[in-house]
Amino acid sequence: MVTPFDHPYYTVAKDCTKYKATLVAVSKTRSIAQTTAVYTMGQRIFAENRAQELIAKAPLLPSDIEWHIIGHLQTNKVKAIMPYVHCIQSLDSVRLFEKIDSEALKAGKTMRCLLQIKISNEDTKFGWSYASLQKFLESGQHHQYKNIILEGIMGMTTLTSDQAVIRKELKGLKEIYNQIKADHFATADHFQTLSMGMSGDYKIALEEGSTMVRVGSLLFAS
Repeated sequence: MVTPFDHPYYTVAKDCTKYKATLVAVSKTRSIAQTTAVYTMGQRIFAENRAQELIAKAPLLPSDIEWHIIGHLQTNKVKAIMPYVHCIQSLDSVRLFEKIDSEALKAGKTMRCLLQIKISNEDTKFGWSYASLQKFLESGQHHQYKNIILEGIMGMTTLTSDQAVIRKELKGLKEIYNQIKADHFATADHFQTLSMGMSGDYKIALEEGSTMVRVGSLLFAS
């Protein structure tokens, strides 16, 4: 007999609990009803890829949801999402640093952000190269953005079924996180998030040290 607790959400949530990782439910393209269904199972952190979809959904869903943006964010969309978003996981350029900081200041808030690092060669993926990010952090420029709290890094693996490739990329991202933490945030308690892993590879990501997974299709496969 199938029970509500057979839903994939509970399996993923249990896996995250085992590894002390945060589960982010990716609700992109999902309806209000579908998103609400996962909310009623206990999920409170949701993410959208597109600013427009976040702006449309957030006012129609419970106010205790913590919203994240995980897709490429254009600077001209920052102001519009500011009232709704709690964390921007796709901080990938100096221009975006400047815009987020400026709009957060105007909104009277401090924005939590993750530095997106590109670990895949795919043109559809965005993010800093490790070398360019290290150069930026070594300059100390990030300290001037007082309305941004850098909480860690985020990355996306290559879209492939080859688990060896996926694991190698995830291992590499964990090494980058460790190095950036040691070099620039060793005494920063707020810098502790390694966001990696999605529906197809979240278990590998947890094994490789992810502290936050972004799972979409698997949670909505009823």
